[in-house]
Amino acid sequence: MTAVQTLAPSVTPVRRRAVKRRRTGLAGYFFVAGYTILLLAFGVFPTVYAFYLALTNDRGQFAGLNQFVKVAQDYRFVPAFLNILVYLVMWLVSLVVLTVVVAVVLRSRIRPGLSAIVRFLYYLPGALAGVASVLVWLFMLDPSVSPVSWLLRSLGFDSFAAVLSPGDLPVIFVLIAFWTGAGGWIVVMYGALNNISDEVLEAARMDGAGPWKSAWYIQIPMIRKWIAYMTILAFAAGTQLFVEPQLLQTASLGRVSPTWSPNQLAYVYAFQHGDFNGAAAISIFLLALGLLCAGLLVTRSDLFKVDES
Repeated sequence: MTAVQTLAPSVTPVRRRAVKRRRTGLAGYFFVAGYTILLLAFGVFPTVYAFYLALTNDRGQFAGLNQFVKVAQDYRFVPAFLNILVYLVMWLVSLVVLTVVVAVVLRSRIRPGLSAIVRFLYYLPGALAGVASVLVWLFMLDPSVSPVSWLLRSLGFDSFAAVLSPGDLPVIFVLIAFWTGAGGWIVVMYGALNNISDEVLEAARMDGAGPWKSAWYIQIPMIRKWIAYMTILAFAAGTQLFVEPQLLQTASLGRVSPTWSPNQLAYVYAFQHGDFNGAAAISIFLLALGLLCAGLLVTRSDLFKVDES
């Protein structure tokens, strides 16, 4: 009887901790359940279905790699991917360099109150929907109505058609993407810089490192995982470019190619030619490109490496 009375108080807390752990685990599953369902419904299942379409013909018969060969031999395939490649290089370089530089300046060289106002102003364009932002830029790029028409004319653009010359389209799309997307990433980079201990920066200052040396040798290396994360998501979004060239193609009355980007080419295959199998093959090409580049960035940046304290 004495042994039972001695063990009872020690067993009860153990059981309580076990029940608490079970409840915590169930709560975790509950919170991720919604995302998991959406991921399966709008991510995994469409991808599997795209693979099925890409490996079959319009009668549902297995066709091997025929769909991939067919779309790769299309005369519009290589130009579309070259266009998106040029755009991605310009977009990612400008995004990484400018957002990191702006975030460092806001964190180190501007008073907190003013910095908060500036970050808010940078973020505002990102509140616009993609279509709305393109419409704003259609207005800005037309010399006949643009508030900066003097600048456009000084650069040699006397008409809207001149602005939309094929060689200038990547620059236009980079301007639109940066205007709408950079503000949010500036806020993210600023938050990442805030995680750097003030003691580390103070030690650098005591060693004689100025603001730019501290940024180059300390701040930027310490947020490299955030930079890699931003680059991966920006790359994935960039390969899916569709709204901007599609609206410019409509507004320019056909001056912009309807198959300027791979997504537009897939759209033409699916909804103009009725060839959903070919469209799926193009989407798989884009998926493979995205996974390859994301894998390189993840391995080179140690994105998922756990820092040992």
